[in-house]
Amino acid sequence: QVQLVESGGGLVQAGGSLRLSCAASGRTFSSYAMGWFRQAPGKEREFVVAISGGGGSTYYADSVKGRFTISRDNAKNTVTLQMNSLKPEDTAVYYCAAKMGAYLTLARRYDYWGQGTQVTVSS
Repeated sequence: QVQLVESGGGLVQAGGSLRLSCAASGRTFSSYAMGWFRQAPGKEREFVVAISGGGGSTYYADSVKGRFTISRDNAKNTVTLQMNSLKPEDTAVYYCAAKMGAYLTLARRYDYWGQGTQVTVSS
């Protein structure tokens, strides 16, 4: 069982930056691939970025590539999403998620989810 808690969301102007964190419980954190997803009002949850258990492999959605950076610290059981050059279309609730084994882009393949944190980008 893994429990995930996100933090760091908020309101920022377009072009600004935010840093999201996800703290995980459990002693086998490095066995889990981690992903960030987001969901805007009236839209389906969409994949943002994922990172392998060891942190050596990442995969970004085209919409955030070059602006967002994911990292993890397995000693601290945390995953961080650095978001730069934010756009109004990045406004959404952001969720971190965990799954055993390799990362995937499909939300339904993730077993554990945080409660989400709101990111609002004003124009």
